[in-house]
Amino acid sequence: MQNKLKLLNLNSQAALLIILATVFIAGTMILAKSLGQDWLGQGLHPFQISAGRFSFAWMALAIIFYFKKTKIKSPNLRLHALRSILGWCGVTLMFAAASLIPLSDATAISFLNPVFAMLFAILFLKETIGKYRWLAAILALIGAFVLLRPSIASFQLVGLLALFAAILMGAELICMKIITKTENSFQILIINNSIGFIVSITAAYFFWQQPTFHQWIALVSIGLLMICAQACYITAIAIADASYVAPFSYMTLIFVTFYDFILFNQLPDHISLIGIILILISAITLAWREKINLKTKI
Repeated sequence: MQNKLKLLNLNSQAALLIILATVFIAGTMILAKSLGQDWLGQGLHPFQISAGRFSFAWMALAIIFYFKKTKIKSPNLRLHALRSILGWCGVTLMFAAASLIPLSDATAISFLNPVFAMLFAILFLKETIGKYRWLAAILALIGAFVLLRPSIASFQLVGLLALFAAILMGAELICMKIITKTENSFQILIINNSIGFIVSITAAYFFWQQPTFHQWIALVSIGLLMICAQACYITAIAIADASYVAPFSYMTLIFVTFYDFILFNQLPDHISLIGIILILISAITLAWREKINLKTKI
């Protein structure tokens, strides 16, 4: 009985941590949209926005790294570099999409990254995928197709940025899966953000414009919010099964839609709602199958 209560308590904590992470992630999306438009001053280039995300996240981690006196042990630098570049490209494209199309659409399309990770796992890790996962993948791709509005009059070309971001972040997940087998979470975070810092600052140099005071605040906030989100997510995964906490991450869409309405008076239309629902059903199906698979292994 005590074990069940302990498990219930840990699952509740994990769920709250994931929900808190979605609040932070939704915040980074709305800040990216504000920075990409003329809301806080002349719109910044996506390269400069992603540089803010990695730079201030790296600074926060560097301070923690200094005081923790953590040692880096046998990192796979080639894989870290690949993962970091994929992540940087994905984040930059996502920020670009967030500034140009409704946040709910961009966020929903980003939920495709587990689907692409699944497809990459088949190709590169030789994993076997069951019929339910294939069904989830097909539903998600149909949902993305709907969100892109495939007609001459309404096709969202910018939506392709979010789609490519999802593909890149799906590939990043595969790299992460390989790295986590031999390295701890904090080491992965500090190396990833260090490489991302170098790459993003280099790219931003060619598109740099002096941010306004409010844009500086937003850039710092993006970096700190991302670190808070990552910390919440990693802690939640450490105390509960990934299959249990995964569905809670989809609440990002709720908070993003809420922020978008409050600040920009923008709500998803009926076409967007259809695409969003399809992708959410797909994501929940994947999480459900992960939970079933985990139970069968125990």
